[in-house]
Amino acid sequence: MRVPGISLVVTDLDGTLWDHEHRTHQRTRAAWDAIEQLGVPILVATGRRVGSTVSSLAELDLRPPAVCLNGALGLYLADSQRFHRAAIAAVDALAVLDAFRSHGLQPCVYVDRDDVAVYLDANPSTHPQHIADFGGDVATADLDEVCRNEAVLAFSVLGAPEGPAGRVVASVGAAGIAHLDRDPYYGGWSLTVAGPRMSKWNGIEAFCTAHAIDPGGVLAIGDGPNDAEMLTGAAVAVVPTGAHPAALALADHVVAPTSEGGWSEILHLL
Repeated sequence: MRVPGISLVVTDLDGTLWDHEHRTHQRTRAAWDAIEQLGVPILVATGRRVGSTVSSLAELDLRPPAVCLNGALGLYLADSQRFHRAAIAAVDALAVLDAFRSHGLQPCVYVDRDDVAVYLDANPSTHPQHIADFGGDVATADLDEVCRNEAVLAFSVLGAPEGPAGRVVASVGAAGIAHLDRDPYYGGWSLTVAGPRMSKWNGIEAFCTAHAIDPGGVLAIGDGPNDAEMLTGAAVAVVPTGAHPAALALADHVVAPTSEGGWSEILHLL
């Protein structure tokens, strides 16, 4: 059933545009092109860093604008121009770093630089394959100095043990917003921390402002707890079958599983 007034489609990536085996259904890819032909812009909103977002979407021959790192950075993938940045204040970044360390975890620290995307210390706690996946975007540094002097966007440890990761979440307090969920790629748990009051929806609002789009015309589709703010803020919230209960609870429309091309069903709402 068509929903009138939709002026922007916002989509999560993992578990939404593609499944957790990184497979995009052919109906989904065809629907993306059909939506663009209708003249409705599509914005990506993901927890992924910029480099990972670019390379994954390039496999589908797509270069849309994107909100990355759960709302920390918004940019046009075609030319890397920014439309949004929400760096964490140094005092908060240092407090988040201390929360990780106090529970035995050394995080990845994401920054907004052209030459380095992620800083690690000598003994990072994230999964070794996660480090390998950074490619040339990573460097080793004193993380205290990074937090004091760089535009820090987020922290993460992927493939983390549940106990320490959960204790970090409880310790972050007002210094940041923590997301903890099972990690389908590296095993264990995925722990990310963004700045206080930061969410995908903040980046979406910045994109709307830059393009004179009414946020009241947003259709958003996502599957995870980190999509909660954008599903709440959107005029129409779409969630695939099999998504996290926190996302399903916010759905206006539940579509077929991602592996069956459920994403393509949003075309019928436009």
